[in-house]
Amino acid sequence: MKRLVILGGGYGGLRIIERVLSPDLPDDVFITLVDRMPFHGLKTEYYALAAGTTPEAHLRVNFPSDPRLTVKYGEVTAVDLDEQVVNFANGDALSYDWLVIGLGCEDRYHDIPGADQFTCSIQTMGATRNTYMAINNVNPYGTVTVVGGGLSGVEMAAELRESRPDLNVRIIDRGPSILSPFPKKLQEYASQWFIEHEVQLVSMANVTGVEPGVVYNHNQPVPSDVIVWTAGIQANRIVRALPIETDNIGRAKLNQYHQIPTHPNVYVVGDCASTITAPSAQTAEIQGDQIALMLKKDIKGEEYPASLPPLKHKGFLGSLGKKEGFASMGKVSLVGQMARVIKSGQLWMYKKHMG
Repeated sequence: MKRLVILGGGYGGLRIIERVLSPDLPDDVFITLVDRMPFHGLKTEYYALAAGTTPEAHLRVNFPSDPRLTVKYGEVTAVDLDEQVVNFANGDALSYDWLVIGLGCEDRYHDIPGADQFTCSIQTMGATRNTYMAINNVNPYGTVTVVGGGLSGVEMAAELRESRPDLNVRIIDRGPSILSPFPKKLQEYASQWFIEHEVQLVSMANVTGVEPGVVYNHNQPVPSDVIVWTAGIQANRIVRALPIETDNIGRAKLNQYHQIPTHPNVYVVGDCASTITAPSAQTAEIQGDQIALMLKKDIKGEEYPASLPPLKHKGFLGSLGKKEGFASMGKVSLVGQMARVIKSGQLWMYKKHMG
């Protein structure tokens, strides 16, 4: 018996399972998916759950059902690369012949005092539930501050503005404009949207500390009933603890086949993998396609291709509430209702396909 273990039922892990579970999979290969949740959570939409505009049930997708696939629920505590064993919080251990690590990312707090203790997160389903409850308990005329003006922060603030028009909403960002990695047209469109919807934009910020109900910008207190942290990510702590080479945010440095160079039977996918493209569901799925190809080569004992195609995105989509959005597709930037329709359609297609 040969065992393929996949840690994490996210976008990359599910893509690999979908591709590997083909009719030509040998009978002696068994696949085990490990996840802490009994379903795939649509992480790109967690902001809507936190804002209260989308119920949790709409963000759940069932894991694949196949007699060749076993799903194990549990909390991974460590991976022993030399012994080829995954260890769990309850004392269980799971051996593997091939391993895929797709455990996702965690918030990165940049060593800012109090940020990890006194802010809310949308990185996991559990954390997002807590964020929803915290925001839901804010009285009218209260204030919610979103720290970080990237895609997650922008979508969070916009959705919250539509969900709770009674609240004061602000975005604090260290750059000169929100959505700084995106084209100028999208930055300006989103900024104007927030101005028109009375969301305060604080640029060139320097968050120096967080206390209960207060975030400090350049050491000046900014009172807030709830503080939502979207100001950076880092690789899952399991990957950061591995005795391997990592980048500045703890992601595994890999060879061209998405393998840990010292342990080529271990692949890393998604936010745990150091790639030249920005972390995203799209990156994870493209990686997943390529890793599945390599795993099939491993399983059949076939030679690897000389190289793999570079990771190439089709574009990025973002929402500003339920009616407007923005998109960047190659050299084309799209804003307004059509961009939001495209994003909604893409989400519908994904859920229909995976379901």
